[in-house]
Amino acid sequence: MGADGGVGGFLDALRGIVGEAGLATASEDVAPALVDWRGFFRGDALAVVRPASTDQVSAVVAACARAGVAIVPQGGNTGMCGAATPAPGGRSIVLSLSRMNRVLDIDLLNDTVTVEAGCVLSVIQQRAAEAGRLFPLSLGAEGSCQIGGNLSTNAGGINVLRYGNTRDLVLGLEVVLPDGRVMGGLRALRKDNTGYDLKQLFIGAEGTLGVITGAVLKLFPQPRESLTAFAAVPSPAAALDLLARLRSAVGSRVSAFELVSRFSLELVLRHIPGTRDPLTEASPWYVLTALDDTQSGPGLREAVEAALSEAVEAGEVSDVAIPGSQAQAQALWRMRESIPDASKNEGLLYRHDISLPAGDLAGFIDEAERALDARWPGTRVVCFGHLGDGNLHYNCYVPGRRRDDPQAIAATDVNEVVYALVHARNGSISAEHGIGQAKVHELPHYKGAVEIDVMQRLKAALDPAGIMNPGKVVSPPG
Repeated sequence: MGADGGVGGFLDALRGIVGEAGLATASEDVAPALVDWRGFFRGDALAVVRPASTDQVSAVVAACARAGVAIVPQGGNTGMCGAATPAPGGRSIVLSLSRMNRVLDIDLLNDTVTVEAGCVLSVIQQRAAEAGRLFPLSLGAEGSCQIGGNLSTNAGGINVLRYGNTRDLVLGLEVVLPDGRVMGGLRALRKDNTGYDLKQLFIGAEGTLGVITGAVLKLFPQPRESLTAFAAVPSPAAALDLLARLRSAVGSRVSAFELVSRFSLELVLRHIPGTRDPLTEASPWYVLTALDDTQSGPGLREAVEAALSEAVEAGEVSDVAIPGSQAQAQALWRMRESIPDASKNEGLLYRHDISLPAGDLAGFIDEAERALDARWPGTRVVCFGHLGDGNLHYNCYVPGRRRDDPQAIAATDVNEVVYALVHARNGSISAEHGIGQAKVHELPHYKGAVEIDVMQRLKAALDPAGIMNPGKVVSPPG
């Protein structure tokens, strides 16, 4: 940057692209973008840059490429793995798309919505609902996370069981490449067999291959009937039996099926104001399930109630609550979605976002708890997650480890115990949170060498200068 006036000249060039409103350099304005949601990762940046259009993103990226300045794309900064946090001491900018927050088009004939990447997820949900449609991606941070971040991390959420993962909801994608060129792909086609499906390279890449600036997303019919049930179950195995029973009774109308341990629920009751125990008697495990139907009538409720009665008789369920109103149902889902916040307030938590085949889930939960307690007696496990699609959040408090201890925060021994058990069952160490910088050094131990090589080759081909979110997802060869 010396030839054009150093850092000052570089920042002036960015200011000329995005204007005063699009460039933040004061420490108090930049600081919130330099730390992750959990407070575990902190970094440095020359500025936070907020372009207002794809053309501005293109020009900013091109300027960074010329100057050799790294780019850290950041959405709502709600991620769990530090993917949106710059490195300490690094020569980088944080690129925020928060000003690119428009819903550009809703096509009711094609059932699609076209959005800019800075759209907050809940806004897309609301606009779809106003048009009589459903955008099914739903997660706890939906009031602040941005769709560009959701796409970049392939965020999962509670409705994957029926509607698929985030990448399954995308028809078209617009991306700014690391040299500033724009790959315009905002096509609303459900069939396009013209070679490589390039958009899939950038979904889940966490900003390491380019910057997602816009997307065409699928919409679905708005359910006319919906039902939520909260059931006490004796074990994860019984929860899986209940899932099979409900699927036999109502098929694909099961849209979400969540497992919650008693300890997870107790954390919510302890730390989240306004919550109360949904049932009168405590149970070691619970299931929270949502079912919906695009047809109106009593059929869904009658079928679910019959299946739940059969489950009680079979010993799969000991008690159940079916909310009588939408507000009551939302209160139950708020409790489930509050578990991450509640567990933050309890102490240092080792988080594991894992996935396993359904048949291995119950065995893993039992084996992992025994292994952890044998190594660290008194370990408390916060186990909850999307049982219907095999994704568990299996988190642990280890006695004596504190949030203010850097060595405890950096320790990987707990992860190694959990991940070894996951790997032995052909599972994944990241189901929906991504890799970021939290797992970048662990990934090679649990992913095949050929797969890692292909990832490194893709990174080198698209971003040879290594300016796109360096230090995340995949390490350079060697």
